[in-house]
Amino acid sequence: MSDIDAAQYNTLTFDCYGTLIDWESGILGYLQPLLEGYDVHVIDEFVLETYGELEPIAQAEGGSYKQVLARVLQRFGTRLAFTPSDADLTGFSHSIENWRPFPDTIPALTELGERFELAILSNIDDDLLAYSTKQLQVTFAHTITAEQVGVYKPDAKMFEEAERRVKGPVLHVAQSRFHDILPATALGLDTVWINRPSAGAAKLVDANPTWTFESLEAFVDALG
Repeated sequence: MSDIDAAQYNTLTFDCYGTLIDWESGILGYLQPLLEGYDVHVIDEFVLETYGELEPIAQAEGGSYKQVLARVLQRFGTRLAFTPSDADLTGFSHSIENWRPFPDTIPALTELGERFELAILSNIDDDLLAYSTKQLQVTFAHTITAEQVGVYKPDAKMFEEAERRVKGPVLHVAQSRFHDILPATALGLDTVWINRPSAGAAKLVDANPTWTFESLEAFVDALG
């Protein structure tokens, strides 16, 4: 018997980074070589936990995600006593082009796309998201970004815009409890928490998802 009644939902909305794209590996792949170039040597967990602390602060200040990432890197520099160059600052957002999907992402999306409309709800700029959707190899009915809405998750306006645009009922699927599960649940959406191993790039909060799975593969299996 299926754990989830798939017939209840028309659209699956996905967070992208951390859920579909391995953003922690992407963050580390850019920041660790950069830090070492400035003779700064810190463990991966420190980098990701610091990122998870600094990103919401930078997002609260507004602007594009490119600007958010630049401010995050500037604050890394302040904390670790180095001054990133302009090329370092712009390079952080450009590195998203090289961030890769998790191994289970494309098989899961391919199967799910045959049964549901798929949408992405992401704290990103449109052009940066385009780098990632090319890699995901499926067609998304909607891509809803912070650039379009003018706010960043966990702001409820992101989820309200998704409900306005997509064909309901909606099931929201995400790895970050802070950015996604907590605010989506507060709005009454059913949610799936993909509890991927994480070293802290997303702020940790308590939340109560409707369902929890360790992977997208396990989520697909639960849909029967």
